[in-house]
Amino acid sequence: MFIHLGEDIAVPLKDVVSIMNIKTSGFSKKTKEFLKIAEDEGFLVRISDKKPKSFIFTIKENQTIIYLSPISSVTLNKRANFLDINNL
Repeated sequence: MFIHLGEDIAVPLKDVVSIMNIKTSGFSKKTKEFLKIAEDEGFLVRISDKKPKSFIFTIKENQTIIYLSPISSVTLNKRANFLDINNL
C-alpha cells in the first residue's frame, strides 16, 4: 500500500516512520535548524513550492528521507489509516 504525499509523490506506507504537523510539532528554532541540516545534507525533499503543512519521516533501505508536504498531517494520517476518522 502507498500513501500520496502531494503533487506526484507517493511512498510505500511501510517506509513511513512519522507524519508530523509543522505548526503543532514545535516548529521551533531547533526544528527549523534540523530541517535545514537535512536539506543541506540532501535527505529533505520539498514536494511543492506551496507552504508545507507537514513533514513525513521515511526510511528506505536504511536511508532517511524527510518530505515536506503541502497536505495536512490529519489528511495524511487518514490516508494512511493511522487515524480512526470516527473518533475525530
